[in-house]
Amino acid sequence: MAGPTDHNALHEMSGLYVLGSLSREDRAIFESHLAGCPACADEVRSLTRVSGSLAQLPPQIPPSPVLRARVLAAVGRLETTDEPAPLAAVPGRGFGSLSWLAAAASLVLAAGLGVYASQLRGRIGALEDQLREATLRADANERQMADLRRVSAEAQSQVAVLASPDLARVDLAGQPVAPSASARAFWSRSRGLVFTASDLPALPPGRTYQLWVVTAQVPISAGLVRPDQTGRVNAVFQTPPDIPQPVAMAVTIEPEGGVPAPTGDRYLIGTVASRPVS
Repeated sequence: MAGPTDHNALHEMSGLYVLGSLSREDRAIFESHLAGCPACADEVRSLTRVSGSLAQLPPQIPPSPVLRARVLAAVGRLETTDEPAPLAAVPGRGFGSLSWLAAAASLVLAAGLGVYASQLRGRIGALEDQLREATLRADANERQMADLRRVSAEAQSQVAVLASPDLARVDLAGQPVAPSASARAFWSRSRGLVFTASDLPALPPGRTYQLWVVTAQVPISAGLVRPDQTGRVNAVFQTPPDIPQPVAMAVTIEPEGGVPAPTGDRYLIGTVASRPVS
């Protein structure tokens, strides 16, 4: 008999305890351990639920006198031969001190534990699916918040440009390669540049539109322009505060990534007004 501090040995008694197969002394030791061991208490509760199915086993029926006589005759013949007795007839080779009821209970308990393990795996799988869905929703919400912050920042930048006291407006007209295109730029030396356009042709692969601030010395790139599917553009650009006074603005088509100086066809051109917008 294991001592009361041997948890593993006491844990193995859970099945015998549920079946009522422990001696009075062992039962007292196990119940003393059970009062302070949540793991063993959970095991007993689980096994108790499964052992209830034992009540559904069919009742024992005594064998008929004819069958009993045949069995005894067969046993007598085995005792007069050298053949080994069946395993169940050899002392000490059966289920020990357990009755056939305990053996049946062990099988029922094993089956019940298998079902419980399967159900537990199913619940874990469902929780993992829920966690993945929650993570995807969180990622989508985070992307939406990032888009909202970007749109809000652009709107604030546009308001700052349009409210600046040194605002200048430039109307850009479509050129022969894009006669229906038009655009308007609002430029402030202190706040930056707001650019809107419409009806720009779709870009071919590997190409981009580039906006230029044309000065008396050289054209200076304000940034790359990518219209939406309808050919519209609404963008904000930061221009250097020490930029020379612009005389015009233009949009050209250039290789993907832009170039330091314009090389492609001009799609939009506009002249800077001599006086700021009042």
